Amino acid sequence: MLSGWSYDVFLSFRGEDTRRSFTGSLYHGLCQKGINVFIDDEELRRGEQISPSLLTAIEESRISIIVFSTNYASSSWCLDELVKILECWKTKGQLVFPVFYYVDPSFVRHQRGSFGTAMAKHEVTFKDDVEKLKKWKKALFDAANFSGWSLENGYEFELILRIIEEVSSKLNHTLLHIAEHPVGLETRISEVKSLLQTENLGEQVSFIGIHGLGGIGKTTIARALYNSIANQFDATSFLTDIRESSTQRQGLVQLQETLLYETLGIKNIMLGNVYKGIPIIKKRLCGKKVLLILDDVDKLEQLQALAGGRDWFGFGSKIIITTRDKQLLANHQVDKTYEVRKLNHEEAFELFTWNAFKRKAINEGYMEISNNVVLYAEGLPLALKVMGSNLFGKTVEEWKSALAKYEKIPNKEVQNVLRVTFDNLEENEKEIFLDIACFFKGETVEYVEKTLQACGFFPKFGISVLTDRSLVSIDEYNRLRMHDLIQDMGREVVREVSPLEPGKRSRLWNHEDVIEVLTESSGTYSIQGMMVDLPDQYMVHLKDDSFKKMTNLKILIVRNGNFYGSPQHLPNNLRLLDWVEYPSSSLPSTFHPKKLVVLNLSRSRFTMQEPFKHLDSLTSMDLSHCQFLTKLPDISAAPNLTELNLDYCTNLEQVHDSVGFLDKLIELRAYGCTKLKDFPHAIKLTSLRTLILNWCSSLQKFPTILEKMENLISISIEGTAIEELPPSIGNLVALQEFSMTSCLSLKELPENIDMLHNLKNLDIEGCPQLRSFLTKLRELGQSTLTFGNVQSLNLENCGLIDEDLPIIFKCFPNLSSLVLSGSNFVTLPRCIEEYYPLELLHLDNCKQLQEIPSLPPNLQFINARNCISLTAESSNLLIRQVFLILKWFNYFLML
Repeated sequence: MLSGWSYDVFLSFRGEDTRRSFTGSLYHGLCQKGINVFIDDEELRRGEQISPSLLTAIEESRISIIVFSTNYASSSWCLDELVKILECWKTKGQLVFPVFYYVDPSFVRHQRGSFGTAMAKHEVTFKDDVEKLKKWKKALFDAANFSGWSLENGYEFELILRIIEEVSSKLNHTLLHIAEHPVGLETRISEVKSLLQTENLGEQVSFIGIHGLGGIGKTTIARALYNSIANQFDATSFLTDIRESSTQRQGLVQLQETLLYETLGIKNIMLGNVYKGIPIIKKRLCGKKVLLILDDVDKLEQLQALAGGRDWFGFGSKIIITTRDKQLLANHQVDKTYEVRKLNHEEAFELFTWNAFKRKAINEGYMEISNNVVLYAEGLPLALKVMGSNLFGKTVEEWKSALAKYEKIPNKEVQNVLRVTFDNLEENEKEIFLDIACFFKGETVEYVEKTLQACGFFPKFGISVLTDRSLVSIDEYNRLRMHDLIQDMGREVVREVSPLEPGKRSRLWNHEDVIEVLTESSGTYSIQGMMVDLPDQYMVHLKDDSFKKMTNLKILIVRNGNFYGSPQHLPNNLRLLDWVEYPSSSLPSTFHPKKLVVLNLSRSRFTMQEPFKHLDSLTSMDLSHCQFLTKLPDISAAPNLTELNLDYCTNLEQVHDSVGFLDKLIELRAYGCTKLKDFPHAIKLTSLRTLILNWCSSLQKFPTILEKMENLISISIEGTAIEELPPSIGNLVALQEFSMTSCLSLKELPENIDMLHNLKNLDIEGCPQLRSFLTKLRELGQSTLTFGNVQSLNLENCGLIDEDLPIIFKCFPNLSSLVLSGSNFVTLPRCIEEYYPLELLHLDNCKQLQEIPSLPPNLQFINARNCISLTAESSNLLIRQVFLILKWFNYFLML
């Protein structure tokens, strides 16, 4: 149950026995303590059926006190109350306390004495309702087993005081305010409860962490969870706002004292210091089943002072920790963690509506703007509540104005909550966060790490900290994600340094600010990063000195920019120059960026007529789609280059030999360079992992491999004019994938091709002149040489004939995928039935294929489309194979 109860206590008693004595005194004593008690009016009891109002009162009471007196069981009303009380105990977690008022508990349990007499009379009166009698008897038996109080010696006043004290202590933890509109809370509470109830935790002492960004609802969930399960524990404590409290003088000591008071009732204890409090807490609570909520923790020392270990608490205790820092939970070795997710659109809309209209329905004419506000809040409960309350009673035009303001200058109340996490970061993490917020949301982690490393930060560790504190996340594509309001908070941190003069800020991203700084040349040393992303209709007039004063500029990103003129000056301090559609054929003559790490001039007019100089730090160069680039000159001045992208440079004819000796190069791409003829004649790329020369249709020669390349795992030369591969191909000792698809001129493979022992995927589709390779296979068939590691072989449209197939199966003994499409053989060899590894077989467009005498035993997929010459017997065999495959696998068969 998430909210409070209608009553604190329900009193069940026999009026004629105790109304004017014990029960009456107990009622008044509870009321004097401010406890809301339900006590029925004896005059309202009429007939044999209990009134619906009594049943409702029981359901809405937190605690039921049953006063078992001599004549209790003689009242059918009392017995019905008792049944209902125990039902609510089971279903709602209510507390039940019996008081045995001059009655032996065993008489109640086994219905002896006055209880036996009463039940005997009921058996006569209700002889036709056996089920009711069973429920009464069971209720009496079960209730007598609850822990309660027994009055035998006449000291009623003392017992009443004890009951009031116990009830008060129980009620202290049941009155937490949750939320005025607890939208989506039930589901999240259920999910946290499921963590508490997991089999491996059971009744052991367990620590559960609830984490997420500020304003997401962690505290609200903790309060609701506390209210829902507190009655299951001997002692409870909810320590709120620990982060703030700990900053006060003796803050942690006061929290320890509060913990002892709430769990044990110890008043006016003076611990003195944290280290005295630790052993006292451990000693006093180690025998109690405790529920402890530690809300808004931000430092490990807080956990160590308040809940240092499992041995501090008794069996079955649960310690719930809320925090913005996931790593803190890991450091404290919590058992389970729960990340609070943002509200979905439906939940967000409902919460916003309650706050903006004070009801669930939306006012007429507000639907579209309401939806825009909800989208802006992006499921953050705090933002939905604050903005909803601020917009209440305003006109649609005022709403639109407010939203426009929020998008440029975020709401202060929301930002203050979100900024707490930022303010607690170290300087390294702050700078990384601001760069991500301003420039790198949606970029790959690798790209961001490389750039920020060059800026002097420690991004690998820094990003992990930001992730732990829910400021950023990493999606399944390894891209950085950030809540829009978190991004707004970061950008506001930058903006508020100089609200009126953007040229004095550290980072610029807003197109209006960027235009102002570039056109007025008002940039200063303060600017460390700039992103230009202009609306299509904007045009920027670049001046000679537009960038001249930005001597500390490290990051320059141009994603969408229309410019008059070209830059005559760029800062030499740049680490990242990412200027898509760069407007000039050359870089400024004064530009010597010795610290530049990433250079992206893709889709630009850049021609690179002169070699680069002094680019020792450059690791990535992207010149893809540069249609005016005809040659790549000497780039030996960039010895640390790891990525070179020349894709779709359709007029590129020459790549300098220096590219072949970049020993740090990991990936070399030149896809679709249709005029490329002059590629390095020899390569010694010891770090290279990927080489792509696909559809360089003018390239006739493959470079000589000067020495063993132990890192190169993938080569693709599809659609090239290469006629032969050099014998030095044997130096590709690590090669796993080799694709030569549509190499129409390829006539020869070197004799040592079988030395590629790590080769797994070989694709020579559409190489009709490669008969020498098939001849080589026949030769290998007479020897012990095989391609034992090759698992996938594509020989589509290679003109295979019947004599080729046995050799293929012998030389490639471990194929799981074989493509023979478009071949000229007539019969599949019978030996294929012994080819156990094969799972995928493509025979489509084998128009001369007539006979398929048998198939591999483990085949899962077969494609025999357009095999127009198959005999009826072979077709039937395929159909039977299809039905066999259908039992376990998907298939594709078209005859």
